[in-house]
Amino acid sequence: MTETLFYQVAVQSPLRRLFDYLPPDDANVAVLPAGVRVTVPFGKRQVTAIVVSSTVSSDYPIEKLKPITAVLDNAPLLPPILFDVLLWAARYYHHPLGDVLASAMPTLLRKGGELPSQRLWRLSTLGKGLPDGALRRAPKQQALLQLLQQHETLSNDALAAAGISAATIRSLKNKELIESCTRTISGPAFDADGKIDILTEAPLDLSDDQQKALERIELHSYHSYLIDGETGSGKTEVYLQAIAKVLRYSRQALVLIPEINLSPQTLARFQARFSCRIALIHSGLSERQRLEAWWAAANGTAGIVIGTRSAAFVPMKSPGIIIVDEEHDSSFKQQEGFRYSARDVAVMRAKRENIPLLLGSATPSLESLHNCQQERYHHLSIKGRHGGASQASWQLVDIRHSQLNTGFSQTVIEAINMQLAEGNQVLVFLNRRGFAPTLMCHDCGWVANCRHCDAHLTVHTSRPGLLCHHCESQQPLPSACPECNSQQLNYLGQGTERSEATLKALFPDTTVHRVDRDSTGRKHAMEGLLTQVNKNSPCILVGTQMLAKGHHFPGVTLVVVLDADTALFSADFRALEKMGQLITQVAGRAGRGDKPGVVMIQSHHCEHPVFELLSQHSYAKFAQHILRERQFSDMPPFTNAALIRAEFHRREDAFNLLQRARDFLESQRPSNPALRYLGPFPAAMEKRGGRYRYQLTLIGAERRDLQSLLSRLSHWLEQNKSARKIRWSIDVDPQESI
Repeated sequence: MTETLFYQVAVQSPLRRLFDYLPPDDANVAVLPAGVRVTVPFGKRQVTAIVVSSTVSSDYPIEKLKPITAVLDNAPLLPPILFDVLLWAARYYHHPLGDVLASAMPTLLRKGGELPSQRLWRLSTLGKGLPDGALRRAPKQQALLQLLQQHETLSNDALAAAGISAATIRSLKNKELIESCTRTISGPAFDADGKIDILTEAPLDLSDDQQKALERIELHSYHSYLIDGETGSGKTEVYLQAIAKVLRYSRQALVLIPEINLSPQTLARFQARFSCRIALIHSGLSERQRLEAWWAAANGTAGIVIGTRSAAFVPMKSPGIIIVDEEHDSSFKQQEGFRYSARDVAVMRAKRENIPLLLGSATPSLESLHNCQQERYHHLSIKGRHGGASQASWQLVDIRHSQLNTGFSQTVIEAINMQLAEGNQVLVFLNRRGFAPTLMCHDCGWVANCRHCDAHLTVHTSRPGLLCHHCESQQPLPSACPECNSQQLNYLGQGTERSEATLKALFPDTTVHRVDRDSTGRKHAMEGLLTQVNKNSPCILVGTQMLAKGHHFPGVTLVVVLDADTALFSADFRALEKMGQLITQVAGRAGRGDKPGVVMIQSHHCEHPVFELLSQHSYAKFAQHILRERQFSDMPPFTNAALIRAEFHRREDAFNLLQRARDFLESQRPSNPALRYLGPFPAAMEKRGGRYRYQLTLIGAERRDLQSLLSRLSHWLEQNKSARKIRWSIDVDPQESI
């Protein structure tokens, strides 16, 4: 008697479970492997699901199970090792498996679409039976017939190259002598064996530190390497030369970058160096472009894959190396939905694939530095700047008792004027969008607040209005106070728009470029701006942290940090680390060419030890200082943390759910020195988007114990009736405030 086979499939849904189905009614279908897409009835809908496993038993009566409707793939779209990594990610981050698997596929494939295909033409049964010369009175049709007799199939492009018109093709199709068919686009897999011209330009000469770092990278097994070098030290050249070695072994390279805006310059540099196909993957692509790039990586036609966070899950036919540039960047951590860290996923993927992982940064995360101290990672240090450029000198500008011109001290204004007079470029950094963060009535004290968030509305003048930077709600800019009808409305504080206006007034003969999300939102806007800046004519760049990430501005000789004090007294325990990284990164834009650079930092607290350490060009000492503080207070990376969040339009419901969650956790494992529960407390911004937000923090010494506890908690929350109406989430290794 043949045993009944059951399939467990993952459906994209908020449920943390698999669903059992019977085999398709088509008896000729073989056993379906894990990773194959299928269509299944789910409630009243037909949805795309992914087979996870098969079994000969089910917890449900067979008469209650439905068969799989259709099988969409001949083979798994996700390679076995990547599939295992995705299973691990679902467990580690306690997120529904169906959602995790869906995140590894382009939207078109999630919806059941087909892989990129090509339309081809072939002879029909009738056409194959035609005698020679049957169409001699129609020579063009006869030529097409002969071509298809010589070739089994031909594409439209191939026929056009042979001089066959669309009208000729249509004529034979109408006579039913030819027919169309499709085939999946694959092309020749990338193969560099014996290929001499894999490089289109010669690699640069390496410094001693670069050469030592490159030689220490073992390409044939798993090791994690932290490449630690100041901005401009030549980390990218080490990446490029390591990738060249990997390509010569006919293997692929995956390069993760933190921001979409870095992709044009990264792609341009890689295209200038390599002759192989490079696939670019990020959320700014159309769905069709993303599918084609994804498939080029999966079938091996792309030798190099460059992408943002989600590219950590892109399948590759023959992976050879993974590189995470600017590994410290918080953009690698997804903050909504599936809250994964692309950097940490890359570590696990490289380990499972048995390939090297390179983590590069001028300001390494404390987690990576700690892993080096624990000898989990190899620490490769590159000293100095590539090409002999000198480090920028730092100047702390004490603005206490100073008269500021819309945020600019006289010392800074004079320094900017001097640099522009010498034909140089200046970068002004202010990590705040808009014109002013607050609009207030001078007569009655009214403040423009968001109706949906515990936040002030930001004044914008480029597109006039009041905008909430948290929920994106908008209001028109009032001409008078809505409370007392006074017209004495004051703009308090400054953002990039106001700084731009101030600089234009101070330096009317100089071009001022504003670089923030508002000014670079249009397609190709960032590329156009970089083209203008790289002409090296005198100009001023003013912008947010977008300017701090990986850009090379050889003409910039002065960097000004306007508001450096924001993070000094923040409640977020990561605030100092992030501030140190951001200031060091933006300071690294100065003096990257053949002229020396200067960094000026305005502060009310110039004597703060953080500024003292950073101004000595010693991020390493700064990081060690913060690490000692973390160890003393038993905070990550010396412990492990998770955040349980709850949001609801009534604050007491969100609070009560987390209070019951804490009671459940305490019943499972009471708090002790090795496991602490904090909260529930309101989030740093309690109300956001009309919902009240609370959080419960878990801090544990042992990761395994914490994971076990979170697994039980997620099951308890799913079974809890009151939790079904409340938006809740589990955030493992959170990067936001705990």
